[in-house]
Amino acid sequence: MVSELKKKLVQELTKAIKDSPIVGVVNLQSLPAQQYQNMRKTLAKKGVQIRMTRKRLLELALTQSQKQNIEELKAKLKGVPALILAKDNPFALYATLQKSKSVAPAKGGQIAPREIIVKAGPTSFAPGPIISELAAVGIKTKVDAGKLAIMADAIVAKEGDIISPKLAEALKRLDIKPMEIGLDLVAVWENGSVFDAKTLHIDEAEYLSNITKASGWAVNLSVDAGYPTADTAELIIQKAFRDSKAVSLESAFLTEETRDELLARSEQQALSVKSEAHFE
Repeated sequence: MVSELKKKLVQELTKAIKDSPIVGVVNLQSLPAQQYQNMRKTLAKKGVQIRMTRKRLLELALTQSQKQNIEELKAKLKGVPALILAKDNPFALYATLQKSKSVAPAKGGQIAPREIIVKAGPTSFAPGPIISELAAVGIKTKVDAGKLAIMADAIVAKEGDIISPKLAEALKRLDIKPMEIGLDLVAVWENGSVFDAKTLHIDEAEYLSNITKASGWAVNLSVDAGYPTADTAELIIQKAFRDSKAVSLESAFLTEETRDELLARSEQQALSVKSEAHFE
């Protein structure tokens, strides 16, 4: 009976994988059960499914889906794995999962999700045993105005390092929360391509800034080259007007647009000559 239930589960999961244009692998390790349930409900409202079962059954379902290059995704199953099925693109899926995460203090034995840096600067601690505690994890301090100050930025852990209990305690006392609680996206499959989570990270502010800069450069190039477009035609005409007016003024060529300025300049020059010659 148990075997038949497993077969049915694999069949259902295989169909779900086949029907999903986006298939991701997440690692649920260290994720509290209550938060997992909350996130599952929230994501379901956005059309994102999370399917969790034994790793072996997930592997079977992925293989039986026969999706192109799906074996590469299967190799990404790790920790406490689950599949995430979505219709949105991988980048949007990654952004959605990242926004749902919250920060948390580190615990001894956890793996650093990224490089952990303790910044230089003052602390609220008075000199005491904490000096040796911080020094033991590579944080150098000094006494400044009766309080401890961190002398220089210190890299206390690199990505993938196991956080020791001593380091976890030091980070906690410094109120540094390097961990993230949430669905840990490992990789995503789309149209035969497998994307690691790192390649899906986009700094939206930087991305918008780059687009704005590129737009400005394109407008400048169009105007400088005299290549009119719907966005630059008016600017090019304005520039041509300014340039032609400048030439007219420089050569003292009288036109309706330059008349007043040329006469004013001539009057100013005449007054200057009169002043220099001391004419009454």
